[in-house]
Amino acid sequence: MMTLRIEHPVPNFEGWKKAFDSDPMHREASGVRRYRVLRSIDDRQFVTVDLEFDGLREAEAFRAALQELWRRVEGTVMLSPRAQILEAVEGREY
Repeated sequence: MMTLRIEHPVPNFEGWKKAFDSDPMHREASGVRRYRVLRSIDDRQFVTVDLEFDGLREAEAFRAALQELWRRVEGTVMLSPRAQILEAVEGREY
C-alpha cells in the first residue's frame, strides 16, 4: 500500500473543501482506495490529504496529474503544495 501525502495552506478552507469534494481528479477511477483529510489544529488554513493506492505506479501517475492541476489553480484554491509518496513499513492499532 502506498500513500500519497499532500500538504498545503489554503486561503479559504470552505472553498478548498468544495473544490476537493467536486473530485476533479476522479480519485476512485484513478486508483485511490481511501483518503483522509486532516486539518491542523494550530493553523486551520493548513490541510494534509492522505490518498492510499494499491501500488507505486498508480500513486506516481496520480501525483503527476495532480501537479498539472496545481499549475492551473495554485494561488486561488491552495498555496505552495507539496506531495510525497510514502510506503508504510510498520503499523499497529491499539
